Amino acid sequence: MRTHVYVDGYNLYFGCLKKTQHKWLNLHALCSALMPQNDIRAIRYFTAQVSGTPHDPDQPTRQQTYFRALRTLPQVSIHLGHFLTHEVSMPDSADWQRGRYTPRRVMKTEEKGSDVNIATHLLIDAFDDAFDVAVIVSNDSDLKEPISVVRNRFGKTIGILNPQAKVSRALQPLAHFIKPIRPGALANAQFPAVMQDATGQFHKPARW
Repeated sequence: MRTHVYVDGYNLYFGCLKKTQHKWLNLHALCSALMPQNDIRAIRYFTAQVSGTPHDPDQPTRQQTYFRALRTLPQVSIHLGHFLTHEVSMPDSADWQRGRYTPRRVMKTEEKGSDVNIATHLLIDAFDDAFDVAVIVSNDSDLKEPISVVRNRFGKTIGILNPQAKVSRALQPLAHFIKPIRPGALANAQFPAVMQDATGQFHKPARW
């Protein structure tokens, strides 16, 4: 069946990639292994460009190298939102547990745009009858309504590749199938350490 995959990069990263050795992930290899019977026509990867921090100034370089690896896959397209960093007042956790509110000024970074972008492309592709199966790589309950429309209005099959330990109660009833993304599948779907594109040779980031 014609299949489109919609990857929430932020949800995928924090769900099953952070603090692992599996960040150099070949999305097409992963999806093909988890859905060997599906004809995967497109993989849309939604994320935002990160900025360097004082303790990790090379973070943007690693991300751009990963984008370069993804662009060697003809099925993959990258769709960028943005990060918003601002100063907010939040309670101290220890005081909060004691029933007191001690405000602390902190810098909060939020990823913006990916959920809206996923919903937009999911609905447009369904309207264009570009797929028979839509597979969501996310556990974000904010996607409940567009997924519901694609299933009930357009009659498409919905799959979820779940990067989290548990499946969202909001999304679970909408899925025709749900598969977990296990460490073994991630380990077996890594790009080569040395890669080639039209620009030349490049390498997996050393810290990855």
